[in-house]
Amino acid sequence: MQTRLLLVSHPATRAMRVGAFPADDPLDPRALDALRAWHGRALIVAQGVEAAQVFRSAATCVRETAEALGLEAQIAPALSDADAGEWRGRRLHELAATQPEALAAWSRSPDAAPSAGESFRVVLARVGAWLDALAPSSSASPAGGMQVIALTHAVVIRAALIHVLGAPAESFGRIEIAPLSIVELRRSREGAWTWWPGAG
Repeated sequence: MQTRLLLVSHPATRAMRVGAFPADDPLDPRALDALRAWHGRALIVAQGVEAAQVFRSAATCVRETAEALGLEAQIAPALSDADAGEWRGRRLHELAATQPEALAAWSRSPDAAPSAGESFRVVLARVGAWLDALAPSSSASPAGGMQVIALTHAVVIRAALIHVLGAPAESFGRIEIAPLSIVELRRSREGAWTWWPGAG
């Protein structure tokens, strides 16, 4: 049975717009307006009705995204944003002035992490493990396969693509995921994942 997974990134939060690390920010009116006007909204709402499983990050902005789309989603810890540790809520320009070497390392190396936070390699490992363990639901159709929606963060989708493509972790800086992006992945009956650009 084939699995079709739609990964959806949440709208831009205020922290993202001002260049700050997330601190469990809610969606502000601007983000909610963007969500209402989003061209992919109808697709995700329609697919959500048919989906065997809908998952989300526990973050406030993702919970509010699910609520705005009318989707009942199960929390999956693996879909959490990268833990920014002591950089939560800090702006990039502030860190560039106070911790330039640490910030530069974080932007270049998948092994660098904020103090008390996660590196990209750690995120990649948990996302890859979640993808590979994604089990068919009892409500999935043997003939049509299983459809899954995951509401999450850009860094998680970036990690999912790198895992599926077998790309080196060092390539993380070469993938950008915009707010309210849809990325489609499919897993064959044999368990191999593929990326389907534009198929969503």
